[in-house]
Amino acid sequence: MTEALAEKYLAEAWWRAEETLLDDLRRAARAHPDRRAIVIRHTDGSATETLTYQELERRVGRIAAGLAGLGVEHGDVVTMQLPNSWQLVATTLACTRIGAIAGPVLPIMRRRELAFMTGLTESPVYIGPVRHRNFSHAKLSADVAETTPTIKHRILVGAAGEPPDSTGLEGALDFDTALLGEPGTEGAITGDIEGRGAGPDDVAYLMFTSGTTDEPKGVLHSHNTLHATNRMQIDALGLSGDEVTAMGSPTTHNAGWTWNFTMPLLLGATGVQIDNWDADEMLRILEEEKVTFFMGAPPFLVDLIDRQRAGRRDLSALRTFATGSAPIPPVLVEQARDVLGCRLYALWGMTENGAPTITRPEDPLMRAAESDGSAVPGMEIRVVDGEGTEVPAGETGHLQVRGATQCLGYYRRPEVYAENLTGDGWFDTGDLARDDGHGGIRIAGREKDVISRGGEKVPVVEVEAALLRHPSIKDVAVIGYPDDRLGERACAVIVPSDGMPRLPELRDHLDGLGMAKQYWPERVEEAEALPKTPSGKVQKFKLRERLATS
Repeated sequence: MTEALAEKYLAEAWWRAEETLLDDLRRAARAHPDRRAIVIRHTDGSATETLTYQELERRVGRIAAGLAGLGVEHGDVVTMQLPNSWQLVATTLACTRIGAIAGPVLPIMRRRELAFMTGLTESPVYIGPVRHRNFSHAKLSADVAETTPTIKHRILVGAAGEPPDSTGLEGALDFDTALLGEPGTEGAITGDIEGRGAGPDDVAYLMFTSGTTDEPKGVLHSHNTLHATNRMQIDALGLSGDEVTAMGSPTTHNAGWTWNFTMPLLLGATGVQIDNWDADEMLRILEEEKVTFFMGAPPFLVDLIDRQRAGRRDLSALRTFATGSAPIPPVLVEQARDVLGCRLYALWGMTENGAPTITRPEDPLMRAAESDGSAVPGMEIRVVDGEGTEVPAGETGHLQVRGATQCLGYYRRPEVYAENLTGDGWFDTGDLARDDGHGGIRIAGREKDVISRGGEKVPVVEVEAALLRHPSIKDVAVIGYPDDRLGERACAVIVPSDGMPRLPELRDHLDGLGMAKQYWPERVEEAEALPKTPSGKVQKFKLRERLATS
């Protein structure tokens, strides 16, 4: 990031000179202390948990003092492997209160990944549940702590309710007792937090990419880059403090973090979270909580449409549904309108820079099926060839972005981040794109997903979008496989919805849509499900590995 660009982002108010998200919390707590800040719904039948802004601010201060008492210093990474919960939200804000760095980890990560992440960050504290979805995080954290000497403290939510000799509890602290207990009571930990708050340019969180490739990187965002991400989303979609937001992704994933935690907090709105994805329960939430805004990848949208058709609920409050990470067939745009009663917006983004592009309310309805959006204010996009020269309109090239939401880099891998940056601050996203003809972009796939068939580049994303229009296809991924004569050929890995379609049928389907023959898949494979990241992105490297051994 050049000094001139930093000054520009400050002048345009995408960045702030003094404030962080903690100031937004304080402002909301003063303006409407009794408004619900966060609502946690549970799929196991447990009681709904609700915190007002006043209650959230109080707990943040108490947790911050507890972390300080445990010896957490400015710049330390606090590892949080928590499901969607108020504990995750409050602890993150408590980290800001003492200048520590939030280190969210997806609950599905296991010993190999957790040991790598805590070892790299030298995290002194692990916070997680005793168990989640019948998996013992108590035992997992105990095993990892044995090989990660920097982990001095393990704090487990729910530990006090377990038998003291339960596996993994030895040496662990109970979250409520240690971090929420009144100072002076048995087991309560407290320390001095005065003058320790983070500044807007300090690192806010370190999040490992969930990975459509097998090389996770620790992405660093400051409080300012995070603020810019939220501010741009709010402005692009015209959102307000009256929103009630919800989504299906884990909050420890970047999409959940920004769209359903920090964005509603910046607005002073209400964020509703569900601890495990369940489409029927989410429909109940949308109705009962009067949710106005939902963000989720197409699989979440498909699930909601399917279950709403099975038993209709009153979704009249729902206005906006933002989606990305996969092609959006035109039929989904129509079904979102007709079945869910909301407007669908398409976006493109990544952990490194939030959501730099999105379609707009002023666009035609079907633009969401034709485009991945235009640049939000404060972000620049361009499509270039291998030499860095912008390609003519309509041609596919490398997508690069620059702007106020771009991350600070990769933790302890500056050389890897530098490889993706130009001298004047453009970040090479690794995605291929073309001009959509309306001032925005259309993603054509990842550079590593490119299929070169006899020198002809197959537009993978467009082929997938066309195949998804087939009535028997529920989900699909197109991947390349080696061929002695052409170099590569295309294989469609299909999750069928109503009988597995065969290759001749698919060819007739693509022919009827007018797709060039050289783009048609030449092999099909059936799958029960596609391997995906928690945000819904297909992990194609896993599919290629399967194909190579089949």
